[in-house]
Amino acid sequence: MTYQEKKSITSLISSILIFAAYCLYRYPHYPGGGANSREVLHYWGSFILILTLVSIAAHIVISIIFNIVFRMMTGEKEPSFADELDQRIDLLAFRNSFAVFVAGFLLAMGSLVLDHTLKVMFLVLIVSGFISDVTGSLSRLYHYRRGV
Repeated sequence: MTYQEKKSITSLISSILIFAAYCLYRYPHYPGGGANSREVLHYWGSFILILTLVSIAAHIVISIIFNIVFRMMTGEKEPSFADELDQRIDLLAFRNSFAVFVAGFLLAMGSLVLDHTLKVMFLVLIVSGFISDVTGSLSRLYHYRRGV
């Protein structure tokens, strides 16, 4: 397996673990039945903001740890440049990830049009963000394995 494939797998696994751990930690704190819309909006706003910050910080730490372990195991340094193939694969993965997120965003807004609760809209938005992250990692892995 190449460096890029291993990095994609690590990114995929870490995305799933970070999202699952954060959701298991935060979702039980959802304001109960009698909560007003201000409390609900505060909860979901902080949920998304903190998830974003935690995810970014965790990905940075995991990337550093991955590079250290990769260097210790193989004795190789990470590639210092990205050739045209790497750039094309990154663009394809970004395109796929973006398309999934936009579709999820439209579904979230559609849930409001169909008079669903704010909880449904935020859940659709959060899940679409997660699925778009996973889609990007899977696309990157697929294109490194199969070619462009």
